Amino acid sequence: MKKLMITVLLAFSGGVFAQTTPVGLWKTIDDKTKSERALVRISESGGVFSGRIEKLLAADAKPDAKCDKCEDDRKGMPIVGMEIVRGVKKAEAENTWDGGTILDSVEGKIYKVRMQSADGGKKLEVRGFVGMPMLGRTQTWLRVE
Repeated sequence: MKKLMITVLLAFSGGVFAQTTPVGLWKTIDDKTKSERALVRISESGGVFSGRIEKLLAADAKPDAKCDKCEDDRKGMPIVGMEIVRGVKKAEAENTWDGGTILDSVEGKIYKVRMQSADGGKKLEVRGFVGMPMLGRTQTWLRVE
């Protein structure tokens, strides 16, 4: 009985640790300067993931900054609270989500996005690109919660 219980617990815990999700609070790290930029909360509703900026962390960030360079419905809107990740869904590849877009709120540009969990879910590799994923940039976001 004891062996069976241990086997069941190990099987269950292995499944829990193997599961990763982008849902949670992430610290974004600029891929060029390696500095902290913002806290982004990714949530899921009906299998679709989205992400909003909760706080700006950059030393030069203005708390009341607006997205003046945005060209869609976010133009002139406050960056804090802004949805920057839209329409992302679970991909066929393990620990990968794609099919949506990500906004560069500094430049006001929108890119296709692919997100991949790394380091057991502690990191999220976020790749913004135009056309094909190989034509883009990757940021590594760090899980806060």
